[in-house]
Formats: sequence, C-alpha cells, structure tokens
Amino acid sequence: MRIGQTELLIILAVVVIIFGPTQIPKLTKMFGKSVKNFREGMGDDESSSEKKEKSSEDDSKE
Repeated sequence: MRIGQTELLIILAVVVIIFGPTQIPKLTKMFGKSVKNFREGMGDDESSSEKKEKSSEDDSKE
C-alpha cells in the first residue's frame, strides 16, 4: 500500500494545524538530528560487534 499525494497533503495540513507554521522548521531540524544520531549509534554498535568477533577469533587461535 502506497501513500498518494492526497494523503500526504492531508497529513501536512494536519501537522500545520497542530504545530503551527512557525514550529515546523524546528520539528524537522530535531527529526533530522534524531535520525543522524540513530545512524551513528547503529554504526557504533556494528563496529563494536566486529571488534568483539575479531577478539574472540584471536583468542581461539592462541
């Protein structure tokens, strides 16, 4: 199921009504920072799991 143009316009209108036009730039900036922090956190998690795997492989070789 895809969201069409009409549905997007309705969602945008509801957001403008709820938050007001002055708050939307603040919300989008906050949302962007949240996504960035989430991606960085996922990258940190993957790199730490790779380090654990390498150290366990090194320990088994000894």
